[in-house]
Amino acid sequence: MLRTHSVPTAGSPVRARASWGALAATVVSTSLLLAGCSSEPAASPTVTAEVTTDATADKSAAPEPVLPTTWALTGVPSADLVNRPALAIKIENSREARPQTGLEYSDVVWEEVVEGGITRYIAVYHSQIPETVGPIRSVRPMDSNIIAPLAGLMVFSGGQPPFVQSVRDVGLQVVSHDLGNAGFYRTKDRKAPHNVFGTPATFLAQADATHMDSPKGEFLFASDAATATAAVSGAPATSIAVVMSASSRPTWAWDAASGTFLRSEGTTPAVSSTGAQLAAKNVVVLKVSLFNTQYTDPAGSPVPETQVIGSGEAVVATGGKSVTATWTKPDAATPFSLTAADGTPITLAPGNTWVELVPVSNGSVTTS
Repeated sequence: MLRTHSVPTAGSPVRARASWGALAATVVSTSLLLAGCSSEPAASPTVTAEVTTDATADKSAAPEPVLPTTWALTGVPSADLVNRPALAIKIENSREARPQTGLEYSDVVWEEVVEGGITRYIAVYHSQIPETVGPIRSVRPMDSNIIAPLAGLMVFSGGQPPFVQSVRDVGLQVVSHDLGNAGFYRTKDRKAPHNVFGTPATFLAQADATHMDSPKGEFLFASDAATATAAVSGAPATSIAVVMSASSRPTWAWDAASGTFLRSEGTTPAVSSTGAQLAAKNVVVLKVSLFNTQYTDPAGSPVPETQVIGSGEAVVATGGKSVTATWTKPDAATPFSLTAADGTPITLAPGNTWVELVPVSNGSVTTS
């Protein structure tokens, strides 16, 4: 919204001018009297001209706002940008959850370690909105700090009260199956709790007045894939092996034909419910600390939290190449920043990004 500011019109303080005129006359008379009693020649009286500002002068029109030309979370140019909030949805990644639905439409996917060493996703949708997504699962303590910069909606099914409150505390809007929000449903081909799915359009329709706008960008993007930092100065990385935990070892293989990295769970291709293999233009690995919170899950296992506020090492892969980097995030509201060894900002290729939050304690990343 453009804001205009009125300019006050100068008044006409007649009484003040009369008082200053009388004072001026007194000063002049006193000066002439002193001049007659002195041998020095009298100084010429100073004449002050009154400058009047024309408050009705023509003013230039305010400039038109500069509209974005690329999608905020992918850097992909588009002539048909839509103003809508970012939609972050918790997606399960256990064996019972595969294949998932709708992951191939996400702009960004964050993979995090939860109880028992399995991983879950935060899939963020903005440029593309699929018809359905799932399975949808519960919120975790680190989710709010990861997604806070998007200032949009966070969708989940279940979660301990402190974790749910943390989502609200950072300014995100909660859309929860437990709260009875619209858009959730259960399928009949899977057993609970792996059968909760949802319709993103219905989730977006519930955005309140303070969560209607598009997000700001989280990462920096080059104008094209060939000029992204890793593509220009990186070492060859046709394979990326990630160890999230003893039971979670995703791999990424560079596919020159599609210009993407293709994901596998170990040696098994990771596919969507459509049969398409999951792919990413950029794979970003952030080495993070992982610690157990005071909370436990229904089985009594401690709930871990990924420490995403601070800094650490990173690996950024684009275009079949990779570079080492440093990630920094000073607080929840600030996006992650990626810098190269020489201190320059790292740019990604326009397109979708998968972020692997790898624990420094027992995780690793190997490129070859």
